[in-house]
Amino acid sequence: MPRQQLRVRAADTARINRELAELREGLGLRSDWPAEVLAEADRVAGVPRLPEFDATDLALFTLDPPGSMDLDQAMSLSRRGSGYRVHYAIADVAAFVQPDGAIDTEARRRVQTLYFPDARIPLHPPRLSEAAASLLPGELRPALLWQLDLDADGAVLLADVRRALVRSRRRLDYEGVQGAIDSGGADEQLRLLAEIGRLREAREADRGGVSLPIPEQEVEPVDGGYRLAYRAPRPADGWNAQISLLTGMAAAELMLDAGIGLLRTLPAAPETAYARLRRTAVALEVDWPQGTPYPELIRSLDPGRSNHAAFLKECAGLLRGAGYHAFDTAQGVAPPADPGHAALAAPYAHCTAPLRRLADRYAQEICVAIAGGTDVPHWVSEQLLGVPALMATGDRRAHEVERACVDLVEAELLRGREGERFDAVVIDIDERRPTTGTVQLREPAVVARCEAAEAAQLPLGERIKVRLTLADPAARTVRFAPA
Repeated sequence: MPRQQLRVRAADTARINRELAELREGLGLRSDWPAEVLAEADRVAGVPRLPEFDATDLALFTLDPPGSMDLDQAMSLSRRGSGYRVHYAIADVAAFVQPDGAIDTEARRRVQTLYFPDARIPLHPPRLSEAAASLLPGELRPALLWQLDLDADGAVLLADVRRALVRSRRRLDYEGVQGAIDSGGADEQLRLLAEIGRLREAREADRGGVSLPIPEQEVEPVDGGYRLAYRAPRPADGWNAQISLLTGMAAAELMLDAGIGLLRTLPAAPETAYARLRRTAVALEVDWPQGTPYPELIRSLDPGRSNHAAFLKECAGLLRGAGYHAFDTAQGVAPPADPGHAALAAPYAHCTAPLRRLADRYAQEICVAIAGGTDVPHWVSEQLLGVPALMATGDRRAHEVERACVDLVEAELLRGREGERFDAVVIDIDERRPTTGTVQLREPAVVARCEAAEAAQLPLGERIKVRLTLADPAARTVRFAPA
């Protein structure tokens, strides 16, 4: 599921950072590393398993936020007759990590990188994730190199993957790429990124799928207080995501055909979830005409508008049924009856972020074995069926972190404003206690609990005035009552 990104740009960052540190401690999250993990990372960093195939002639580039060091992916794009060829290099974590070694054991405990507004807790030690295994420019690296040939409409004609030596040429960021494309100064590869990205977006729309442009949320100072702001993702963010999604869908098909794999699945959201989202749209004054399908609505929104950005953030709730499904017909475990990912309207696998997500290392190893006609490594097949449970634990932890950070940021935003009145819409009611429910504020775009008097009942779906009764960053709690 797309993760909400939170950043703090507040006048008193020291206080907020202290609260975030206390949050990490309260959640039992350690940012330090066991000595044996650091020792193993130092040892293997200089002696990875290097493949024979040399692909250093490819003009690969990475595209990430500014300052990123954990670079999982690099791409090279070219024309192929009337179609296209995509080379997509993925960091080969397994070239460094010994199965059941100290790094592997710690990674299986951490499961995925966790993100906080002020810091992150990485899956792998920085000696690997930000250095030896990262696809940094100018550095020789082992990688899993995908070759994806597309026709003129962006449909996949061929998908193959093999281990290769690669060397990225450039480290680019979204703002720079978008600026080059918008100004007409982009080179051929960047023009192809936009061209292929748009074709893949069109194919996604034709399938009935939709990718959420989740905005980045910031807390920034204004007039002696704080306000909640959003950074809208650029079109280049979406085009880059389409290359990753293309690879993940190709990986899923490869694994389904072979009868062994690890999929990222998502059932269709229940109608109650869409009903709640419609009430949220009313609260945020987002026009959702009756009869307009959800994917069509999402594509019509402008993440640069604050109310649209807030609505898109809430749409991520539809993805919370996502999970992992492992299968191996040789072990008597068949693929799921419905292997699809509802948001993408296609089968899909996580395989492009192995530096930050444990599941991707397993999917990578399966795909490269299938494509090469070799046996899946024993450690993969032995552990595969247990990976979904590990990932479920990691997802729950990541959701807990995300929710706690949002709660802290919202409480910080409203701190000292107790007694003020706000416009809101009741988007949920507690079935057991109709006097208690959830409201969505229009400004600031906060979702919080609202408790009415015992004799009252909150009017589901209606606009009401609410009064802030509590904003406690220490308890990460915001509460309202009908005004």
